Amino acid sequence: MIKVGILGAKGYTAGELLRLLPGHPEVGLTCLMGRVEAPEPPAAYFPALRGQIDLEIEPIDLGAMARRCDLVFLALPHTVAQQYCPQLVEAGIKVIDLSADFRFDSVARYESVYNVKHLAPELNDRTPYGLPDLFREDIPGSPAVAIPGCFPTAALLALAPLVAHEAELELDGIVINALTGVSGAGRAPGPDYHFPECNESLKAYKVGCHRHRPEIEEKLERLAGRPLRVTFTTHLIPITRGEFLTITLSLKGEVRQTDVDGWYGDYYRGEPFIRVLTGGATPTTAGVMMTNFCDLAAVVDRDGGALIVLAAIDNLTKGAGGQAIQAMNALMGWPETTGLLARRLTTTV
Repeated sequence: MIKVGILGAKGYTAGELLRLLPGHPEVGLTCLMGRVEAPEPPAAYFPALRGQIDLEIEPIDLGAMARRCDLVFLALPHTVAQQYCPQLVEAGIKVIDLSADFRFDSVARYESVYNVKHLAPELNDRTPYGLPDLFREDIPGSPAVAIPGCFPTAALLALAPLVAHEAELELDGIVINALTGVSGAGRAPGPDYHFPECNESLKAYKVGCHRHRPEIEEKLERLAGRPLRVTFTTHLIPITRGEFLTITLSLKGEVRQTDVDGWYGDYYRGEPFIRVLTGGATPTTAGVMMTNFCDLAAVVDRDGGALIVLAAIDNLTKGAGGQAIQAMNALMGWPETTGLLARRLTTTV
């Protein structure tokens, strides 16, 4: 059993880790730290954890954390994580980083997107992108793992099976419409996320300038072997958790529904967290809530000359905490489902 800590233990992503990690048979929580003046119980931020976790959230002390942990989850804001990650790695601690600070292969692209100088470019080169369903071979043996953004997770899983079919599809005209729940904005309050502002309302935000678009495009380039541009529009919807993507590509030729079902079925055969829906079934956010699954469906619209791909994830689980645990499992050589799947139910008569 390894000793695990969480740095940034007050946010929604940390709450998801605190929900899942106590059920993981290979880890023990030994340290919680965050921006607090004095130790506070996790239940002060996550009332459902009352009486469930003995640890308190302590003021940040990297030396103490390094002495008490083998692996640390960084649940910190972008640009802040890179201030702590190199120090923990230098101390011999494995790091799972949930910020954007180490997601980009190109440091220059990161600096352009986030308008900040990267503080650890050498470590960035040794930190793989933690989307195990597509890039698991990069993860073992690395000092740190960068967990993808929630939108890139859903978009890349939805599009990956299609990059080998450029003869049938127009890959240069991908349109992604993405909807997310309010928890995607994090715990910090803001007028756009105030209940009277977002309840019973739907709005587009960061139109034409969302930071996840360059992340999607960089990883699509890796999959396709050439640059691909996408049109990416995000929408805030009045639910707490959940994310839904509708992706449209133009057809070049005669594509049958059975062809597309075969592309997805073959590509994700054996993947424990990808569920490909066929026969007219489509994903829902309720169907993936509080799970590490990504549900996918692809529908051929012959009259419209388009392929429509639908994807649903829980932005806090597959889009953050659950995926971080899946990446930890891949890093440590454990089955990726460890601590993330409920025991299969059976019935007897």
